[in-house]
Amino acid sequence: MNNKGVTLWLTGLSGAGKSTIAKGIEEKLRASKCPVEVLDGDIIRTWLSQGLGFSKKDRDTNVRRVGFVANLLSRNGVVTIVAMISPYREIRAEIRAITNNFVEIYINTPLEVCEARDVKGLYAKARAGEIKGFTGIDDPYESPLNPEIVCNTNQETIEESVSKVIQYLQDNGFLSIAVTGVMS
Repeated sequence: MNNKGVTLWLTGLSGAGKSTIAKGIEEKLRASKCPVEVLDGDIIRTWLSQGLGFSKKDRDTNVRRVGFVANLLSRNGVVTIVAMISPYREIRAEIRAITNNFVEIYINTPLEVCEARDVKGLYAKARAGEIKGFTGIDDPYESPLNPEIVCNTNQETIEESVSKVIQYLQDNGFLSIAVTGVMS
């Protein structure tokens, strides 16, 4: 198996579907015996970035740490899936510049859809003023200007989004194996 390492950077608002799509991509790749790792924003904050807050400086530090780890993995042939809000364009561009085979995937979901999903109750707390600096409410989210892939989770199924990413990987030479269960 001779897959090229790649960093798939899923960015979008909280509740957009980043983690769900990341898990779907991971399952497809693992089932095809492809080396894959997922770096999820929530898990990263528990381990790698424990103690960081949500100021712009701390968010940038968090993204830099994740970008560093993702680059280490991907340059060693691993498909590395990063699922994190990463709200600022400038820091995402910085990570792109230092990462070989960086693929930005914008999980484009309208704020009102994300708020309706609000699985963790975070938007409600932010609207009530209990959480300050919450992305999309009182802190900006800067949408990617030219992402390689856009997944519109309010218009397509998770399977369609996952298939779109797998198809991109196959079409651009990142996978030397066929991934089963992918729609054409």
